[in-house]
Amino acid sequence: MTPNDSHVDSSGSLSLTEAMLARVHQAIRDAGGWLPFDRYMSLVLYAPGLGYYANDRRKFGTMPSQGSDFVTAPELSPLFGRSLARQVAQALALSGTDTVIEFGAGSGALAEQLIEALDALGQPPARYQIVDLSGSLRARQAERLARFAPRVEWLDRWPETIHGVVVANELLDAMPVPLLTWTGQHWLERGVVAAEDGTLRFEDRPGEARPPTPPEHDAQFLPGTVVEIHPQAEAFVRTLAGHLERGAAFFIDYGFPEAEYYHPQRTGGTLMCHHLHQSDPDPLTRPGEKDITTHVNFTGIALAGQDAGLMVLGYTSQAHFLINCGLLDLLAQADLAVRAMAHRLIAEHEMGELFKVIGFAPGDGFDALGFSAGDRSHTL
Repeated sequence: MTPNDSHVDSSGSLSLTEAMLARVHQAIRDAGGWLPFDRYMSLVLYAPGLGYYANDRRKFGTMPSQGSDFVTAPELSPLFGRSLARQVAQALALSGTDTVIEFGAGSGALAEQLIEALDALGQPPARYQIVDLSGSLRARQAERLARFAPRVEWLDRWPETIHGVVVANELLDAMPVPLLTWTGQHWLERGVVAAEDGTLRFEDRPGEARPPTPPEHDAQFLPGTVVEIHPQAEAFVRTLAGHLERGAAFFIDYGFPEAEYYHPQRTGGTLMCHHLHQSDPDPLTRPGEKDITTHVNFTGIALAGQDAGLMVLGYTSQAHFLINCGLLDLLAQADLAVRAMAHRLIAEHEMGELFKVIGFAPGDGFDALGFSAGDRSHTL
């Protein structure tokens, strides 16, 4: 495949998109001409130096003029981290631990907010450990968090045992997923192939992936329905259960319980891409330049943790969780500009309802502050 001028930078090198396409085409050839979608998603998001989360492009920000693609809650308002810190402080105190571990720390904004707020609450973490696959993001985190040295550490792998509180904001949605399509009689797995003109296209083939619901429920799906399943995210939670001995874990992400996730009217799945604050459903264009995400099936996440021995502390909307953690008190002390931005964290048409929070703990658990009102565990 010969690059055209639009894919060559001023130095004559291949652009990010062209280099990523070359890597994808090689992966397709290595896979025998058909690459399962979860492997494609993993490649274009995490390939060293080229994948979306591994390259140097800016990801997080409030405006497309900044060159960013989307905004996360910590970037939107510092009151997000300050509210979450109250839940983290409670969990640290009740478990008798002093370590916070954040998976997928992004720009470092949440880490900065949590450390500042925990210090102010009199529950300072002795260690704030970050696990992040992106070398470029690690560098930005290190610059932002330099004043907290030496408490901040970066880990290359899971700790053997975790005594502390795990937090993850918008982590599970970025984990690669298989795509399945329903023919009306059986499930096919969706993969990526190369067309003769060098472009990428989908092709569905019989696969080994299990249906997302028991076979007796297959009739509810219309022929042509596309769904995602989440073996990697569920495996992550099971791995967490094997390491978390004391403490708790809190995941914040957008998603639904299974009954809503696999609703018959949701025929196109939830996969979505983000680039310059615009969304589109096509993950095969501009690989490496845009984010690819799916909503989270929180029922599957809850069952994975529960089956591995964790207690589900609660499950609720982000709005309920943050209000339970004192966001309204913080808003009352803030100026108008801060209030306006923080309102988006709890507004139903913004992040308040679409985003959910689920908590886990080993043993018998505890009455977690964030789920004290509005707990929806019964919907999982």
